[in-house]
Amino acid sequence: MHEWQNLSHMRWECKYHIVIIPKYRKRMLYGKVKKHVGEGIREVLRQRGIELVEGNLMPDHIHMWLSIPPMHSVAFVIGFIKGKSAVRIHRQILGHKKNTGLHFWIRGCCVRTVGLNEETIRKYIRQQKALEKRQGELEFDH
Repeated sequence: MHEWQNLSHMRWECKYHIVIIPKYRKRMLYGKVKKHVGEGIREVLRQRGIELVEGNLMPDHIHMWLSIPPMHSVAFVIGFIKGKSAVRIHRQILGHKKNTGLHFWIRGCCVRTVGLNEETIRKYIRQQKALEKRQGELEFDH
């Protein structure tokens, strides 16, 4: 059953499946970077009152299922996540001091609304690690 959320004069359910990718699809999201990116995204979401329903950090992309209040546009939330996490990565991991020109993510992203197929989206996000492992094994077989 759907879980409606409430604001003072509004009931809403706005859930989105979002995928973001590092520049050049580089496999950078592991180890120390993975930890900082995960913590940074969770912190940004808390700041804006956005719920992370499900998430998975893969080495070359991130899947997130977010419940976004209607006061925030999806484009704003994605820009905010990408901007704040890029600054955090450059400052804490790469040791850069300046705040301008700090790119980490590609310009675009993939967004899909989550409607009645919630269980399908949840399974898809959870199965990404197993899928990537199988694809890696197939590459070494050739």
